[in-house]
Amino acid sequence: MRRSRTVALTAMAAAAVLVVTGCSSSKKSDDAKSTATGSSTEAAGGSGANAATKGIVNASDKKGGTVTFEMKGTPDSLDPGNTYYAYIYNFSRLYGRPLTTFQPGAGEAGNKLVPDLAESLGQVSADGLTWTYKLRAGLKYDDGTPITSKDVKYAVERSNFAPEVNSNGPTYFKELLVDNEGTPYAGPYKDKTGDLKSIETPDDTTIVFHLKHAFADFDYLVSAPQTVPVPQAKDTGAEYVKKIVSSGSFKFESYEDGKQAVLVPNTNWDPSTDPIRKQLPDKIVLRMNIDQATIDKDLLAGNAQVDLVGGGVDPQTQAQILQNPKLKANTDNAYGGRLVYMAINTDVAPFDNIECRKAVQYAVDKVSVQTALGGPIRGQVANTVLPPDIPGHQDFNVWETKDNKGDEAKAKEALKACGKDSISTVLSARTERATEVAAATSIQAALKKVGINAEIQQYPQGKYLADSAGAPAFAKEHNIGLMMMQWGADWPTGYGFLQQIVDGRAIKASGNSNLASLNDPAVNKLLDDAATNPDRAAREKIYGDIDKKVMEQAVYVPLTDFKVFLYRPDNATNLASTPAFSGEYDYLNIGTTK
Repeated sequence: MRRSRTVALTAMAAAAVLVVTGCSSSKKSDDAKSTATGSSTEAAGGSGANAATKGIVNASDKKGGTVTFEMKGTPDSLDPGNTYYAYIYNFSRLYGRPLTTFQPGAGEAGNKLVPDLAESLGQVSADGLTWTYKLRAGLKYDDGTPITSKDVKYAVERSNFAPEVNSNGPTYFKELLVDNEGTPYAGPYKDKTGDLKSIETPDDTTIVFHLKHAFADFDYLVSAPQTVPVPQAKDTGAEYVKKIVSSGSFKFESYEDGKQAVLVPNTNWDPSTDPIRKQLPDKIVLRMNIDQATIDKDLLAGNAQVDLVGGGVDPQTQAQILQNPKLKANTDNAYGGRLVYMAINTDVAPFDNIECRKAVQYAVDKVSVQTALGGPIRGQVANTVLPPDIPGHQDFNVWETKDNKGDEAKAKEALKACGKDSISTVLSARTERATEVAAATSIQAALKKVGINAEIQQYPQGKYLADSAGAPAFAKEHNIGLMMMQWGADWPTGYGFLQQIVDGRAIKASGNSNLASLNDPAVNKLLDDAATNPDRAAREKIYGDIDKKVMEQAVYVPLTDFKVFLYRPDNATNLASTPAFSGEYDYLNIGTTK
């Protein structure tokens, strides 16, 4: 769900110390590893439109004040081990430190991977099967107790091996780590020994991962909040979100589910152990379930500093801003490795027939969808799964129509080849996302012209993947054949974008991101081939080949390569639009002049 562009990785100096080993199979690799640990991005040389896409706007070390985040709807979870939205990956770094993270900065500077909880990026064995990290010295939780490597191990166990409790996040670790001597690990809530043998903690500062197959993107993987340490004694399962233990520069003062969270400085955070965080505001307030028009007004008035979801202002506010040069000067319009698309569920008849899927591909008027999403300023029409700012992107158009406006004749021909005169199905969209619902409405009208009747059903974004579109049994039972979605890379490589949405082995009973239920052995093998190929150019070609193969199966309808259109208040400091988090502002060091 998250990133863009390339960040390089190669073997590190020997100081690290988290280890991983295993058998031999296949996953990923990268060529040059960054060793930087600071946040040296230059401040933008003044404000102006798109200034935060080029540097840090209003760079400041001023302490004090309250930084207010607002959001429409609620997050899937603030628990770092149970989330899969880019904006929570971004926000959670305020109270949780993963092993690695992305340096605060704009553009390519924001794609720079740096050590966080770890001293350095990983030390990898010659066969690529073992990764070792050593934690920084002097790390403490907000209660003053020491952070240990066992807490990182436990965090991975609870987030990847307990779907009955934490189902929202991806399962890369579960897929990569060696099984317990051939026996599947039951997870920490069922196996109280915590003895997942593929993660070793020889001492309190060393963690070692043993993999089934080489995976050179592993430093990216451990940047996920799933490596934010959790002390086992403090884990209350599904209730942990109500009392999260902080390892970051801020801690929770209060949490009201669906309403508000308040963070205050963590007095046990030691800046000498943390070269990228500043701990500026006296308080950070996250207000939930706020109407988007209200959020926009609060941003324009300076009563809020950030729209947490980071998708940009609504269409009415966008029009207001574009007509006012002063307001437009405070905007940032950027790609962030995001794709807006519609999934065609191959588990729901008649879309198990490719001819019926072709009918949908040909029927959609993508220009109309683009208009519903806010016009070209919110993204170009897309015809591939991989966005143009993800390595491996190739330009092609398998289901081409004139000017991208759809082709009724071809759609009807495909429908006939499918043996259907008409189709009745459900098209799902997220309630809180007005432009997504508008895009779905545009698609509904286009489909109706060719005999496909799609009833739009809306579901809350916080439960969209857990309980509705992302729960295959629910989707099948409720005839959800078409699903609106937006996707950003988990990290800035082709694998980081593609794997969770096209790999059949990633399909889950809940929290599923492979909405098309695509399980093609050829696609799965290509992903494995890319993962183990030491040549970057060869890997990127494979990602382009995967994209073509997926598009030929007509399971996804790419709509637009999404662009954010963000407004930054004058009283917000340290704002940088980062591709590492889908074009959102980097939330780590935002302060206020108030």
